[in-house]
Amino acid sequence: MLLSNETLLTQFHSRYATKNFDPVRKIPAATWTTLEQVLVLSPSSYGLQPWRFVIVRNPQLRVTLQPLTLGQPQVVDCSHFVVFARKNVLTGADAEKLVNRTTDVRGMPRGARRGCYDTMVSDGVKGPRSVWVKEWTERQTYVALGNLMTSAALLGVDACPMEGLDPAGYDAALGLGTIGYSTVCACALGYRAGNDPSAAARKVRYDFSEVGEPR
Repeated sequence: MLLSNETLLTQFHSRYATKNFDPVRKIPAATWTTLEQVLVLSPSSYGLQPWRFVIVRNPQLRVTLQPLTLGQPQVVDCSHFVVFARKNVLTGADAEKLVNRTTDVRGMPRGARRGCYDTMVSDGVKGPRSVWVKEWTERQTYVALGNLMTSAALLGVDACPMEGLDPAGYDAALGLGTIGYSTVCACALGYRAGNDPSAAARKVRYDFSEVGEPR
């Protein structure tokens, strides 16, 4: 059954960037599996999926990451901690991999998507977009982050997006540079603590008339 308008807005009013997580309460396995699939199903340009989602489960690794995240407690207290990384370089092999995956999944003959391969290569691998490919792939990760946060809210899971971190430090701690990826941001997920003062704060937003306009 589709969500009602009221339910959707209620969940959006309820969500906020959680500052204090309950370190004991964990996201149920089935719920987390669903959120993982939300990440997998997130859209990207050409469907290239130029990202890496690092789910940091190791408690000691989280302790290592905390000082690289302005000492924020969410890193260690949340149930699940996701690091979003972008692909640094796109190659013909990336385009080939996607084309082959598409033909396999859709039962098409190899070579049926050659035109799509040529377009990806002429645009993102050798074309003008290749000059700013890092910025391009970084933007894709934010699409996935938004999907994760929205889906978490709809499932009653709290979240806190985090850009206040040291990307180079994260890359070193997680070994991302050696596989061609770079840290963009992170997201802590779990359930708000009862003493989180931000939970009771009124949400501050401009009216739609101030941020949107008909043309």
